[in-house]
Amino acid sequence: MTTTPQAVRRASPRTRRPATPAAPDPSAGLLPEREPVRLLNPDGTPLPARDDYPEPPVEALREMYRRMVVGRRFDVQATALTKQGRLAVYPSSRGQEACQVGGVLALRDTDWVFPTYRESMALTARGIDPVEVLTLLRGDWHCGYDPAAVHTAPQCTPLATQCVHAAGLAYGESYQGRDTVALAFIGDGATSEGDFHEGVNFAAVFKAPVVYFVQNNKYAISVPLSRQTAAPSLAYKGVGYGVPSEQVDGNDPVAVLAVLQRAVAHARAGKGPYLVEAHTYRMEPHTNADDQTRYRDAEEVEAWRDRDPIARLEAYLRDRGELDDAAVAAIAEEAEAYAAALRDRMNAQPEVDPLSLFDHVYAQPTPQLVEQREQVRAELAAARDEEGDA
Repeated sequence: MTTTPQAVRRASPRTRRPATPAAPDPSAGLLPEREPVRLLNPDGTPLPARDDYPEPPVEALREMYRRMVVGRRFDVQATALTKQGRLAVYPSSRGQEACQVGGVLALRDTDWVFPTYRESMALTARGIDPVEVLTLLRGDWHCGYDPAAVHTAPQCTPLATQCVHAAGLAYGESYQGRDTVALAFIGDGATSEGDFHEGVNFAAVFKAPVVYFVQNNKYAISVPLSRQTAAPSLAYKGVGYGVPSEQVDGNDPVAVLAVLQRAVAHARAGKGPYLVEAHTYRMEPHTNADDQTRYRDAEEVEAWRDRDPIARLEAYLRDRGELDDAAVAAIAEEAEAYAAALRDRMNAQPEVDPLSLFDHVYAQPTPQLVEQREQVRAELAAARDEEGDA
């Protein structure tokens, strides 16, 4: 067979075009794992160790257990206070103890927390006076604690607005050369709000050191997750903004702390924000004013009791010899004392100064505010004079 010059040229290696290199995957390093990270089985037995999520020190896990037990007892007591008329409303976080405490333990005291109305347990775990934590829900004051002193923003009732606040503070701290990290607690319903997306986008663009911690407890009041998003999970919402994300079993205390520690370290290293979604469940109604039987059945709630985060961590620590009956009893006794002291203090009628309504409205009171304050002062003085004459 005769070979033509054209065929030789086509076969010559010198004329072959090099293969086009594959384009880099823009989502590399951003996507969460397909299944939530888990380090303990529901019965407390450990799963194989992981290099990417090393187990936190056992001292941290013992402290996490203690704060979870005390936190749950606080939560039960606060719920009871609503039935006694001492609180106007209380959003319980029972069942979410691993998230509430893990979010706090992953931070330094100098870091900032941006809580929602459901983070009362997280705030007490941070060391804030429980009476000051409940002051907002009692209706005595806008915020019962000094945010600057405890590096904790006021509890946020409007959904997702704290996402923007956290991004702004974190960026400001970074701009001034400090390695402060902000952690914003978020509910699953908040991811449907515009402020969530604006906050995450701003943080990503300006590499603000903030961790967005979504506690997906399956319901935005009565709206199930299936009616909120079609995404595989809420953790995937970070990818569109160039934010690395992860999802974790929110009832596995060891995994929650391990994942959050990695997220906080990422933010503190100047790499920008991180999004963590914890799959968990609130065992109580949305608030004491909510009728949960209208949107979920008792069988669903009961199934989640077998995933109790406190029981899971207790079983694990007992098996390791890091917890025994005496230690468990001592922590339970501490929790009871904590609840008793809270109950006694909340039963005392607070002394409220009507003129305090005008405090902290503006840094410099406006003339109108000064005038209104004087009007109230005059009315109070007149009322006292009338009582004296009676």
